[in-house]
Amino acid sequence: MYFNGAVNSMGSGIGAVLISPDRCYYPVAAKIDFLCTNNVAEYEACILGLQAAIDFKVKELEVFGDSMLTIFQTLGQWKTKDAKLVPYHEYLEKLTENFEDISFTYTPRMTNQFADALATLASMVSITRENLIEPLKIEIAEGPAHCNSIEASEAKPWYEDIKNLLRTGQYPPFADRRDRKTLRRLVIHYFLSGEILYRRSFNSTLLRCIDEHKSRRLMEEVHGGNCGPHMNGLMLAKKIMRLGYYWSTMETDCVKHCYQQRIARAFNARVRHRDFNPSDLVLRKVLHVTPDSRGKFSYKYDGPFVVKEVFSGGAVVLSDMDGTENALPVNADAVKKYYP
Repeated sequence: MYFNGAVNSMGSGIGAVLISPDRCYYPVAAKIDFLCTNNVAEYEACILGLQAAIDFKVKELEVFGDSMLTIFQTLGQWKTKDAKLVPYHEYLEKLTENFEDISFTYTPRMTNQFADALATLASMVSITRENLIEPLKIEIAEGPAHCNSIEASEAKPWYEDIKNLLRTGQYPPFADRRDRKTLRRLVIHYFLSGEILYRRSFNSTLLRCIDEHKSRRLMEEVHGGNCGPHMNGLMLAKKIMRLGYYWSTMETDCVKHCYQQRIARAFNARVRHRDFNPSDLVLRKVLHVTPDSRGKFSYKYDGPFVVKEVFSGGAVVLSDMDGTENALPVNADAVKKYYP
């Protein structure tokens, strides 16, 4: 069981999470409708979780909380001197008699986020006595919701109506008089050979019509070839037409593709590649949490340090010159190589 209490300007709330041996989560939360301190809220949260465990007929329970006062007073390591907490402490010890085996362990706040979120939500929500709130069922998603979705677009290609008119001579079901006139004017420039649709260019060359996915792959291949990065969108469109391909939004797509590639090259040119190896000497950037009295003359880097481990995501683990390893990794952009 994890418990936590929250007291803020919006109110007070408590929350607890019961976790079964088969990893099923049972959250409980309550809003405190009276003024209380943080320590009282922590006791209320622990009592709420114990009462829920008793209702579930739990006999063996491990209790975890980030309140050192509540945990150590329950273990008997600290004395309960506050008169407001003495009744809570006595009632909590009375509840522990309902369990055959129960233990209390202090845990940092980082590992108690679920209960902390429940308590914070309960303190901020506005609940009236007439409202009936149904219990929530929280499930754990093992994978993304879109894992079974089809990546390919199910929409028809842009030339589907033209191709169908040349093949069968039939118009789309919901085409009005104006749409039919437009289709008759368009099909003059197209030629159907089997299942492949071609467009007649101004010099009578047949250009094969392709869909959106093929056009995107074709732009990447042509623009990534020789002299590709130096051409603009219109030159890219003309080069694709010389290869014998066509789609309706060719010029617009080529201009947009070239613009995105140009922006990407400008951004990538400013990125400095940092490659570190174990045992390299580096300096770590100093992040001043409080203003330094020396102002601009304060140290910008600290060190040197020794690189102990390098991760693929761009983080490194550093150690002092005497071999003492730092507890937390550091981003690679916050260090630079040191040359003695």
